[in-house]
Amino acid sequence: MAVMFGVIVSGRLVQTDFQQVSETQFLTTILEADSINHIVVFLTGAQPFPPEFGGLVYFSWPDSSAPPMWQLLGHISNDKPSAIFKVSNLKKTTEMGNAQSSQFIFGQQKISHNAQIGISVEPLMNVQQQSALVASQQTNSFLEFAQKMLENFFNYAASFAMNHAQMAQNPSETFIPLSTLQSWYTNFERRLQQNPNFWR
Repeated sequence: MAVMFGVIVSGRLVQTDFQQVSETQFLTTILEADSINHIVVFLTGAQPFPPEFGGLVYFSWPDSSAPPMWQLLGHISNDKPSAIFKVSNLKKTTEMGNAQSSQFIFGQQKISHNAQIGISVEPLMNVQQQSALVASQQTNSFLEFAQKMLENFFNYAASFAMNHAQMAQNPSETFIPLSTLQSWYTNFERRLQQNPNFWR
């Protein structure tokens, strides 16, 4: 069953050296993990998941001073035999502590400078629920970022507000009514609430 899974790290050879660490859990190590941006996890085709089962894909960044902190990336299944995950942005979240992180989910390993990918084979219903939760949290995180960015932009622009007398002293400058900026901000925020991906 060890050749059931494979991993591709951009610019490297395919890895299929997953080790079985329990009846339903598999691990592989990625060397020199600091240079990684994306990984692809896939079923090799040698063996499918058992019916009604899938695999939750976890990732652990290296930390020289602590045990591995596992972060759930998503899943693979017989219907979704491969998935690409961005991991370059996970190091910071690991350092700050992440609600999806869990120590010792794949047993207690020694502190390592190499990253690890873990796959936990579980009932498909659980796999889909956990993956949906991760996707929802990523959307909420993006939504929060966009709102904070909008607020920052509005506050920054508003800090340059001038009265009519001050504007007269600078006739070569173009001025935009603050109400126009407020209207744009309100409309953008409303659209973001309705569909966080509308801007795409």
